Amino acid sequence: MPLEVMDRRASDNEYLHRDFHGALSSALIYLEEHFGAEGLRDYLRRFALSYYAPLREDIRERGLIAIADRLRAIYDLEGADYSLQMGADELLVEVRACPAVAHMRASGYAVAPQWRETVRTVHEAICEGSPWGFELLEYCEETGANRQRFFRRSDAQ
Repeated sequence: MPLEVMDRRASDNEYLHRDFHGALSSALIYLEEHFGAEGLRDYLRRFALSYYAPLREDIRERGLIAIADRLRAIYDLEGADYSLQMGADELLVEVRACPAVAHMRASGYAVAPQWRETVRTVHEAICEGSPWGFELLEYCEETGANRQRFFRRSDAQ
C-alpha cells in the first residue's frame, strides 16, 4: 500500500474554540473561590487591557465602528443570534442566546456564577481610556442572553 502524504495546515480548518469557554469558566470559578468576586473582575480587567490592546487602539481611532466590527466578527464565528443597532454616539447590542453558555450547558461544563463579567468587565476595560463607555443593560444567567450599550461618555468630546 503506497504512502499518501497530505499537506495540511491549521489554517485549512475552521477555527472554533468552544471548549475554551469551559476552561475559562473553570478558571473563573477558581478565581472567585480563592480571590473573591473583586479578584476575578480584576483579573478579567487586566487581561482585557493587555489582550485587547490592538482593539483598544482601534477604538480610539475609529470609535464605535471598531467595536461593531469586532463584535460582528466574533459573534458570526460563534454562530450567535444577535443584532447591532448603531447611531452616531451609541451602539446597542442584543445577544438572544450566548453560544458559549449554550455549549457549556450542552457539554456538561459548569457555568461560572460570575460569567456575566466576561461581558461587563471585559467590555468596560476595552473602553477604558477612550471616549466610549459600556454598560450591560440586561443579562440572563440561564442562557447568557444579554443587552449591551456602548456610548460616548458625557465628558468626551
